[in-house]
Amino acid sequence: MASPCVLVVEDEALIRMMLADQLTADHFCVVEAENADVAMAMLRDRPEVSAVITDVRMPGTMDGLELARQISTCWPHLKVFITSGHITVGDPNLPPDAVFVPKPYTAGTFAKLLSQALN
Repeated sequence: MASPCVLVVEDEALIRMMLADQLTADHFCVVEAENADVAMAMLRDRPEVSAVITDVRMPGTMDGLELARQISTCWPHLKVFITSGHITVGDPNLPPDAVFVPKPYTAGTFAKLLSQALN
């Protein structure tokens, strides 16, 4: 069985790489995008993606919340996790089925959440 594929969307390269490395070590397939615009293009080209982890604040034409809304509309089957160290996002601002995870998070946080959501 193939490992679930996760798209990590984070403009801070070090955070993105650390999360990608941790998820790879936890046996996930990981693809990376530095902003929501790149993520949208990747989602159109990568149907194997099962989940998206996105930061809220990023450069580009949309932030992580708008990305999550677009995913909810275009790819409603994808699991979406939204994270931020600057703001707290409550349920009224989250798309259906999206989960907010505040920064900082521990190394195993997303592996556990993804395993629960994708099984």
